[in-house]
Formats: sequence, C-alpha cells, structure tokens
Amino acid sequence: MELLKPGTRIDFVSRFKIAIFISIAALIISLGSLIYHGGPNWGVEFTGGTEIHIKLAKEVSINDIKKTLEITGFPPDIVQQLGLSGDHEYLIRFSPELVQFDQIQGFQTELEKIIATNEAFKGGSIQRVDYIGPRVGKELIQKAIIAILLGCLGILIYVMIRFEIGFAIGAVMALIHDTIITLGAISIMDKEFTLALVAALLTVIGFSVNDTIIIFDRIRENMRKGGKLSIRELVNEGVNQTLTRTILTSITVFLVLIPLFVFGGSVIHDFAFTMIVGAIVGTYSSIFIASAFVVYWRERKGSK
Repeated sequence: MELLKPGTRIDFVSRFKIAIFISIAALIISLGSLIYHGGPNWGVEFTGGTEIHIKLAKEVSINDIKKTLEITGFPPDIVQQLGLSGDHEYLIRFSPELVQFDQIQGFQTELEKIIATNEAFKGGSIQRVDYIGPRVGKELIQKAIIAILLGCLGILIYVMIRFEIGFAIGAVMALIHDTIITLGAISIMDKEFTLALVAALLTVIGFSVNDTIIIFDRIRENMRKGGKLSIRELVNEGVNQTLTRTILTSITVFLVLIPLFVFGGSVIHDFAFTMIVGAIVGTYSSIFIASAFVVYWRERKGSK
C-alpha cells in the first residue's frame, strides 16, 4: 500500500538543523522538569510505603482529600488523580513510617470507615492496597535503571555489528533522546513512575530502534549503489523510500493506543500515555536524530 506517490521527494536533510534545535529545546524542558521535581515521581514500588487506590462517587479536590486524611490522623505523602477527571479515581500514598506492614489490615479498615462516614467520600470504595518495603524499592530502582542501560548497550552492539560505528552511535543517541523526552513528559504531567512505565519505556526503545534500523537498512543499500550521490542525497532518498512504511506503522500503533488511553481506565492510562509520547518521539528521532548523525559522521570522515 502506497500512501505517497512513488516520486515523492521530501527534503528532510535540509530540515535537520531546525529539528536539532527543537530537540535541544525539548531536552532542556524535560531535564528542567525532572530537576525541578527532584527526579521522576517514583511509585510505591520504588519508594516503599503504602499506596491506596480509591474510587469516589463524585469529584473531590486533592486538597480536600489531604485535609480529611490529616484530620483523621493519616496524613498522606502524595495524593494524585488517576486517569481522566470523570473517573473520580485517586492514588494516595503513605510513608512506610506511618503505616507498617503488620498494620495494613487495621489501616484499611480505618480508611473504609472514613470513606463510609465522611460526606465528601460517601459512595466511594477502595480499589486496591499495595505495600512495598523501602529496601525492596531501592533495589527495584537500581534494576529499572540497569534494564534500560542494558537495553541501550545491547542495541549499540547489535547496530555496530550490522552496520558501522557511526550508525550505532546515531541509533543510541536517538534512544537517549527518546527516553529523556518521554521521562520529561511523564514528569511535566506529574504521572507516577511505576514498573508499568519502565515496561512502556523499554517498549518505546524497541519501537524506536526498529524504525531506525529500517531506515538505516535502506540508506546502506543506497550507499552501495549510490554512484555519485552525496551522503545527504542518499539519506534523503532512504528516508523517503521508507516514509510510507513509517506512516502506516505509526497509524497502526495509534489506532491501538488512543482507545486504550481514552477508554482503558486508570490502570493502563499512564502506560498508554507513555507509549503515545514515545511513539511520536521515536518516529521523529529515527528521521531527524539518528539519520542526521549518520550524515554528520560520514561528512566528518570525508566519505560517502
């Protein structure tokens, strides 16, 4: 299936400088948000503590929830709205010092009484209760970081073997670019960073590198039979030749992710959000970051 006419020739290479400035701005904003918030909003899996997921009959402000719980003697560390505003679902996190593991049952009973008797909470219910010890949380942070770094290292080695060092560096730069901007979007939207979002980030890395390798493969073929064409012309041709495939892949992904984001409920809302941002950034970086670095690398070497 061809969405574009066979003779379509969009000059992507001439837009590389503009795209790089956009990427730098996005990276600065993302890193700025992460620094401002003191890093990602780690979920209970990473920080330890007790996490309560409640669903209320009507919308209640986060400040009202905090005040009500503080009055009853259970001041929360964080209260966060889950999903869409119409879902009336909230995530409440308590420090491990406030609620110990052996107190979970009694704490849940007390919270159920508060929900049943408080006017603002009436008609609400507890959806789930999670408890993670602080030591386990620290171990999970280390393992999550190691998983992402090993994923990038494995891709670097694979692309280096299949292509060459310049292609490999370009691919990894695109992955770092995608990861930071996606983390920045999570931070800006104040999403809780959970193990599910680690899985989403690893999926984004896989999606991005797959698109990058398809483009790289076509660029390499063009280099083998390119004749007198410059590296800029060869890259432009390779990106244009794979453009229909890139568009169709992205459309297919969004046809799945958007319904999940809108109708999937609070459980997978943040996962779908992360995947949507990652798919957009990953498609962009395959063309404007990875391919741009190949042009820079080959021109710096003085070879085609």
